Amino acid sequence: MYEKSIVHHIAKWVIEIMFYCGIVCTVLVPFTIGSLIKYFSYSPQCESVYRITLTLAGVCAVYILFNIKKMYKTLLDGSPFVDENVTAFRRMAVAAALICVIFIVQSILAFTVGSVTIALIFAIACLFCLTLKDLFKQAINYKTENDLTI
Repeated sequence: MYEKSIVHHIAKWVIEIMFYCGIVCTVLVPFTIGSLIKYFSYSPQCESVYRITLTLAGVCAVYILFNIKKMYKTLLDGSPFVDENVTAFRRMAVAAALICVIFIVQSILAFTVGSVTIALIFAIACLFCLTLKDLFKQAINYKTENDLTI
């Protein structure tokens, strides 16, 4: 039987908080980007690039957190090796790849070292999700084979 510890409950709450804060931040980006550009002394000509980039990346990030929430529920229920989690990993990989592409385009239009770094991080995250997807798929196959043997 799977035992839940306090760490699992803390992680669940952190995921919930990040999810809802991500929604709020993504909704606020179009309204606050102008003042943030002035505060950080960025070029006002790049305002629309930053607005579009951060809004699209925010939507993708919230989507990733939504999938993590769904996956964490299966973990807490004691059955993480299900086809739903394989699909969730695939969706998260696509969202991470989209964020990578978004920040590559931003790097071309308005170069910053941060945008290149974020693009690299999400490229690695995409590969990580695809690897975990395959691992979970193989674990499901082993589990199914084991269940049929008994």
